[in-house]
Amino acid sequence: MKPRPWLSGAVASLLLVCLSLSANAATQVVTSIKPLELLVLAVADDDVEITNLVPSGSSPHTYTMKPSQRRALQSADRVFWVGPQLESFLARLLEGDELQSRTIALAPKEADDDGHNHEEAGHHDHGHDHGGTDPHVWLDPALALEMATQIKQSLAELPDADAAQLDKRLGGFREKLAVAESEIREKLQPLENISLFTYHDAFRRYAEHYDLEVAGVLTLNPEVSPGARHMAEVQEQLRNANNPCLLTEPQFQREWWRGITSGMDITLAEWDPLAGDIAPSANGYIEFQHRIADSVLHCLQD
Repeated sequence: MKPRPWLSGAVASLLLVCLSLSANAATQVVTSIKPLELLVLAVADDDVEITNLVPSGSSPHTYTMKPSQRRALQSADRVFWVGPQLESFLARLLEGDELQSRTIALAPKEADDDGHNHEEAGHHDHGHDHGGTDPHVWLDPALALEMATQIKQSLAELPDADAAQLDKRLGGFREKLAVAESEIREKLQPLENISLFTYHDAFRRYAEHYDLEVAGVLTLNPEVSPGARHMAEVQEQLRNANNPCLLTEPQFQREWWRGITSGMDITLAEWDPLAGDIAPSANGYIEFQHRIADSVLHCLQD
């Protein structure tokens, strides 16, 4: 019997179609920043495929998407972001008719209320031009648990979702997070006599959750170098501080923060609010919380 080349070609084509259909069956999720990717991984089924937009070392305030990332958004089953106060580059796209029904803004209501309370009291948050509220909600593990719950509920609404498995994974995440919080509180106790200063006001939610006090913020807007008056005020705060430590961030490399601390007895410690040094995994957010604590503990090195 003579070989039939067309038959082997047809079989190969059929296999490719099957593989393509199998790949397309996976739930497609897009996250705006790495910490949200970690929260999705904590609760989602293993077949979820995640595209994260803002890479390590970039700022969610000013990021420009690649064409491949725009295509990922168009084919996503769910898109998770914090909201327009943080990822302003996504606001017009995600709030449009095409993606709005598949998009979940994860900033908890508490964050919005906090902003309104600041405004009503006549106070102004430390910059960002975020309407008076701090959008770095994922740093507070209590708020992160709310966000993970919202992610779970949204994924459970998709066709063929395993609601029981999603509930189980969320419960496991809740238990691991409680253990991590207890360990971190104990780990951070030696920082009671350290005056913490931050580059911009991203650290406040983590600090407040773990009863740490932020003594000062160097810049009112992370995209703009501070004016001479504000720099002079910060320098005076640093001179009068008890064991000052400045927390810097890899997204905002600025030579002036070394200049502002020149000649002072001050420790520098780098932390990453966007979890750039955390490998994506189901335990990634737990590791992220510990990594921040370890970074801040560098303040005790000197």
